[in-house]
Amino acid sequence: MAQPQTDHYFVPAQSKAPIMASVALFTLMVGVASWINGVAWGKWVFFAGVAAMLAVLFYWFSEVVRESMAGHYNRQVDVSFRMGMIWFIFSEVMFFGAFFGALFYARQLALPWLGGDGDGVMTNALLWDGYTAAWPTAGPGQVGGHFQTIPAWGLPLVNTLILLTSGMTLTIAHHALKANARGQVLLWQGLTVLLGLTFLYFQAKEYIHAYHELNLTLGSGIYGSTFFMLTGFHGAHVLLGTIMLAVMWIRVAKGHFTPDNHFAFEAAAWYWHFVDVVWLALFLFVYVL
Repeated sequence: MAQPQTDHYFVPAQSKAPIMASVALFTLMVGVASWINGVAWGKWVFFAGVAAMLAVLFYWFSEVVRESMAGHYNRQVDVSFRMGMIWFIFSEVMFFGAFFGALFYARQLALPWLGGDGDGVMTNALLWDGYTAAWPTAGPGQVGGHFQTIPAWGLPLVNTLILLTSGMTLTIAHHALKANARGQVLLWQGLTVLLGLTFLYFQAKEYIHAYHELNLTLGSGIYGSTFFMLTGFHGAHVLLGTIMLAVMWIRVAKGHFTPDNHFAFEAAAWYWHFVDVVWLALFLFVYVL
C-alpha cells in the first residue's frame, strides 16, 4: 500500500456513479413495489435493478479502493470516512426506529383503541362489535385470514445465536488484523461470512414455512406487514453486511490492510455489529413479546 499523502485533502474527480446508483435504486424499488402488487413484469424489473445496483457498487467501490491503494487518503480523509460511516449508521438507526415505532403504535395504541379502550368505545361498538384487542392480530377485518405465528424458540433463537457468534468471530478477526496475523484474519473473517450466509439460509426457510404452512404473509394484516417489514429489511441488511465482509476478506487476502490502516475493515465491522444489535431488539419485540 502506498504511503498516504499528508500535504493536502484529496478531492476525487467527478463521477457518474451517484446518478447511476440513483437510477438503479429507483428501478429496484419500482420493481419490488410492482412485484408485491401482482404486476407481471415487477419481478424482472426488480432483478434488473438489483443487477444494476450491484454493478454500480462494484464500479464505485473499486474506484475508492484504487484511490486508497494509490495513497491519496491522509488522516483528514480518514476522519471524514469515519464521520460519514457514523452518520450512515445513525440514519439506519432512524430507519429501523420508524418500523419499531409502527409496531409499538399498532400494539400499544391502535389495537387497544379498536378494542374499545378510551375514545374507541363507539368505534368498537358501531364498527367492530365483538372485536377483542389481542396481539398478534390481522386486524378487525381479519385481513389475510387466520394465521399462525413463528415460535421464538425455534429458528429465530438459532439465528440469534448465529449472529451473536458472528459478532464474536468478527471481533477476533479484527484483533488478529491489528496483530498483523493475516492467516487468522482470513480464518475468522471467513467463518463470519459463513455464519452470515447460514443466517440468511435459515431466514429463507422460515419465510417459506410461514407462507406455505402458517398462512403468515405480508398480507396478514398489521401483524404480517410489520413482521415482514422488520425481518425482511433486517435480512437485506444481513445480506449487504455479508457482501461487505466477503469483500474485506478478499482485500485482506490481497494485503490491502495494515495494522494501523484498515478503516474499510472497521467500517464493515461497525455495520455488522449494528445489524447484530438490531436483530436482538427484533427478536425480543417481534418474536418473544
